[in-house]
Amino acid sequence: MDIETFRDYCLSKNRVSESFPFDEVTLVFKVAEKMFALAGLDSKPTTVNLKCEPTRAIELREAYPEIKPGYHMSKTHWNTVNIGGNLSNSLIKKLIDDSYELVLSGISKKKRTELGLGR
Repeated sequence: MDIETFRDYCLSKNRVSESFPFDEVTLVFKVAEKMFALAGLDSKPTTVNLKCEPTRAIELREAYPEIKPGYHMSKTHWNTVNIGGNLSNSLIKKLIDDSYELVLSGISKKKRTELGLGR
């Protein structure tokens, strides 16, 4: 998956914003002001950080060499994913979906309702 496809997919999610809060090369995607994805625009190979449930994070790292503990992030809750490698687009999209949903689940029901995020 290329970075443009990654970006487009992240932005297709409900109520997602993008920004560069850290520097001019780290693109951050948020839902309800909470990060669910980061992309290093200057990284070679192309890598992104995605939030992940801790047990699943370990399973993914063991199953795929393209998935490593989160670079500059909590190694327990974040994975760094080489999206320019051999992972299928469907798996990458699933990892994005999981990250987005994990962040949503941490937002109060009241705030989700206020923002039109349901659930």
